[in-house]
Amino acid sequence: MLEIYGRANSLNVRKVLWLCDEMGLAYRREDWGRGFRPLDDPEYRRLNAFALIPTVVDDGFVLRESNTILRYLASKHGRDDLYPVDLRRRAEVEVWMDWGASDLYTGCRVVFLGQVVKARPYDNEEQLSYHLALWSEQMRRLEAWLAAGGPYVAGSAFTLGDIQIGLLVHRWFALDIVRPELPAVAAYYARLAERPAYRAHGCNVFP
Repeated sequence: MLEIYGRANSLNVRKVLWLCDEMGLAYRREDWGRGFRPLDDPEYRRLNAFALIPTVVDDGFVLRESNTILRYLASKHGRDDLYPVDLRRRAEVEVWMDWGASDLYTGCRVVFLGQVVKARPYDNEEQLSYHLALWSEQMRRLEAWLAAGGPYVAGSAFTLGDIQIGLLVHRWFALDIVRPELPAVAAYYARLAERPAYRAHGCNVFP
């Protein structure tokens, strides 16, 4: 059985949990990270020397980095619908995974750390305002993309790209922030919420 190490309220762990439920994969999860056993514990460091979550163990194969884990699991289980074999279609999915983990996440991360975690030096108005502006700019780009196409980020079908983007869209609506009106993003959020696995791990009680 697949083993997943990391707390269930972690954004990156939730990506893996969402995919497992989408694919009907059985797994065993163990809490590690903030509020649970520390990631610098030697037991965890033996699995993941980088001391980050999630880590998965699949029949003895140890793997870190959430988006790499998504690609690995989808490929292993032949889910071409989620992660296409065709190189051009695959690249269209990976664009969204990479953009979500970089440009879109940059502002989101600081706003979350400052507002929810209360982590210094992010918990001051200057940091929060600056990074919310960055996040809002990227969300407007997502709005324009979805308004012109969709219904999912890589086109007509749900893919791994939506797992990366969908969790950040939930955080956008879950945090106590001033948001511009983004009707196409709101419709996308509602569309994802029709999926049981997203309701369980995406738009749940965790921002």
